[in-house]
Amino acid sequence: MARMKDFYKETVAPALFKKFGYKSVMQIPKLDKIIVNVACGEAKENHKIIENVMSELSQITGQKPVECRSKKAVANFKLREGQVIGVKVTLRGEAMYEFLDRLFNVALPRVRDFRGINANSFDGRGNYSFGLKEQIIFPEIDFDKVDTVRGMDINFVTTAKTDEEARELLTLMGAPFEK
Repeated sequence: MARMKDFYKETVAPALFKKFGYKSVMQIPKLDKIIVNVACGEAKENHKIIENVMSELSQITGQKPVECRSKKAVANFKLREGQVIGVKVTLRGEAMYEFLDRLFNVALPRVRDFRGINANSFDGRGNYSFGLKEQIIFPEIDFDKVDTVRGMDINFVTTAKTDEEARELLTLMGAPFEK
């Protein structure tokens, strides 16, 4: 919770300042937001699926998800414009740091045969994205009440200018990158 933000101020920021030799403390990269996205195309037929996904995502993140709707109609996928095709949550502030702490220290170590997250999934502008195959790695999810195992995409948006700065930022914050 608050300790992750304090950890950033006391440990991560000074280490980044020293390593990259910034002229001002305002140049030090920080985590801006975390976006958790669950796409469920099978929700076209059954709206109950969206309700289940929304309740699971709100349990995981502690925040109410927003429905994502299709922008265009695609006949091959039997998709109409405006249909709900997924849900997402944008975390900022204390909720973001609390989710980050639980993700790195509780959820990811529960993944079977976990060797670390891919260190090459940066976008070139200092943002990092990766996907999870199942939502049941989070301790908040009751395994008996899960109807289907679903994956999710997690995006870390930082103020870093380069991937190297962002990688160092996430490493110092406890990201378990594979060696």
